[in-house]
Amino acid sequence: MDTSQQPLQGRIALVAGATRGAGRAMAVELGRAGATVYATGRTTRTQVSEVGRTTETIEETAELITAAGGTGIAVPTDHLDRAQVKALVERIDRDHGRLDVLVNDIWGGDHLLVGQWGKKLWEQDLDEGMRMLRLGVETHLNTSYFALPLLVRNPGGLVIEVTDGTEEFNRDYRETFFYDLAKAAPLRMARALAEELKEYGGTAVCLTPGWLRSESMLDTAFKVTEETWQDAIAQDPHFAISETPLFVARAVAALAADPEKARFSGQSLSSVGMAREYGFTDADGSVPDAWAYMTEVVKGGKQAPASDYR
Repeated sequence: MDTSQQPLQGRIALVAGATRGAGRAMAVELGRAGATVYATGRTTRTQVSEVGRTTETIEETAELITAAGGTGIAVPTDHLDRAQVKALVERIDRDHGRLDVLVNDIWGGDHLLVGQWGKKLWEQDLDEGMRMLRLGVETHLNTSYFALPLLVRNPGGLVIEVTDGTEEFNRDYRETFFYDLAKAAPLRMARALAEELKEYGGTAVCLTPGWLRSESMLDTAFKVTEETWQDAIAQDPHFAISETPLFVARAVAALAADPEKARFSGQSLSSVGMAREYGFTDADGSVPDAWAYMTEVVKGGKQAPASDYR
């Protein structure tokens, strides 16, 4: 999509959790499609969240949105602070009087997983586990609570709950306990919201990327860059199935522009499934099917290269 093809001109979007990774890419692609995008997060050029990364900020995200052809607006917001979320939505209402797309991508809990793998519920740090649930569940609830009255003001609104894993894949245990619960909740949220939005002509879905090559996955987990990411395959051969944040971001833009998106309401969707539906690819022209690969090769023991799933 180039700036001469902007099906979302005049539309207003809120991407909650747009500092980095999938959230940033989603905000930029919505902007590329012509939308005005409010990008929220806790890391700015003057303050850093508990995640501890200083290399990505919401101001930079807003600049990328505008450079892509949209209008980017950075609003520092802690989505656990109800007053801040309420003020954010009131600002959108004052500025535009409408909200067409809400993306709940807030997470920021990966640092709480360190040292927890392999531990039973009762062996983990309860405070850290509850913090993970607050970051991954309560933030979404706060945002929807305040934003949905504005979104339902006009028919055709779209809510996208972002998680890790399809409904089918997440039927199996996603170690650890708190992570499993945090990533299962958005699936149920989307199903419930689909019912509540139906009478207003709204749509709610849950969307997951595959194995995401986020900034932290690249430079913290594997010590590589996007240009050298394949060097990490020597450390973990399964990383060969990974995808860029652009892949799932293209799914968001395609969904938002689809006049018949209501056919997906309440469903669990994936970047690869949406790529097949709408005909887009990842940045390298491939269509990586991470969830089939994880099911059949990683968990199922099938002997097949990742290239068979791209």
